[in-house]
Amino acid sequence: MVTIRSITISPPLVNTSCAWASDEPQLTALFNCPYTGAVTTRTATLGGFNENASHTVAFLTSSLSSLNSYGYSPHPLFSYTGPGGWIRTLLRQSPSSTKPFIISITESHPSDLRLMLNAIQGLRAAQPDWASRVAVELNTSCPNISGHPPPAYDPAGPALTAFLDVLAESFWKDTSLTIGIKLPPYVVSPQMAEVVRTIAAYSRVNKQGMSVNPVAFFTCTNTLGNSLAFADQVVGSDGDGAMDAFAVPPGVGGLAGEAIHALSLGNVYTFSKLLAESEDPALRQIVVIGAGGVTSPEAVTRMHRAGAQVVGSATLLGKMGIAAFEHLAQTPSAVS
Repeated sequence: MVTIRSITISPPLVNTSCAWASDEPQLTALFNCPYTGAVTTRTATLGGFNENASHTVAFLTSSLSSLNSYGYSPHPLFSYTGPGGWIRTLLRQSPSSTKPFIISITESHPSDLRLMLNAIQGLRAAQPDWASRVAVELNTSCPNISGHPPPAYDPAGPALTAFLDVLAESFWKDTSLTIGIKLPPYVVSPQMAEVVRTIAAYSRVNKQGMSVNPVAFFTCTNTLGNSLAFADQVVGSDGDGAMDAFAVPPGVGGLAGEAIHALSLGNVYTFSKLLAESEDPALRQIVVIGAGGVTSPEAVTRMHRAGAQVVGSATLLGKMGIAAFEHLAQTPSAVS
């Protein structure tokens, strides 16, 4: 059991935001699964993402890895949080449950992000106990959006800080709001140190003399962008296609699964160390959700050894369906 500000995740095993957490049947299956301690939605935008046939996924034959060209959820935030929204319905149907939802969101403009946060706060206020069952994750790291590079690759830049400003504004109005950031895989440690410095700038000392930061968790990592595989490298290929045919229509996409596991472990380890060694007590409270190549019970254990308090998986969910979490829970570190 892991408490992150106002939510409790038990067991400390979750799905990460992905295409297999998009709609009501998928969210219902994840919510009803006894092996998930929380449900993370696919990243939503205010009006929904214009998904088409070029947005897809392929599973590699060389390892349990995937390459995807997906963007964000085609369903607008209202589909998740509105009066007849899927999350609202599931919360209403399960008054005795404490399992939370992590609503993953993003937007191109800070003003639209503010509207999304207001909608989520409306959901949290709808019932007395829903404030402890709904958290927010800002996705700063999708590599597949043309013309919009992941803002987290420039941690101190204006694109990221403009969104962090909006998150902080919402948090200081309601300090029970659990906020997380989904981060990309970094390849050099100075980038990670810069992320921590950027987040640290938002800490404040409250009336009780305690340092508090709006950010309560990091999810790391997202997929590794600009990755390429050919059609003859993926499951389902008959080997007769053109040698220059790509695994996903755009050619490059986000790499996930076992192919990035070592890199993701390194990110989890480095962020956990940076946070633990921070002079700011608020940063030492930030929880790391470790994701990237979590395809086996052994991978869950490795994530915990690297410093993750909660572990997330997506590629295995896409490959195995909801049974992925029972498989992952076979290690003692996945259930407590």
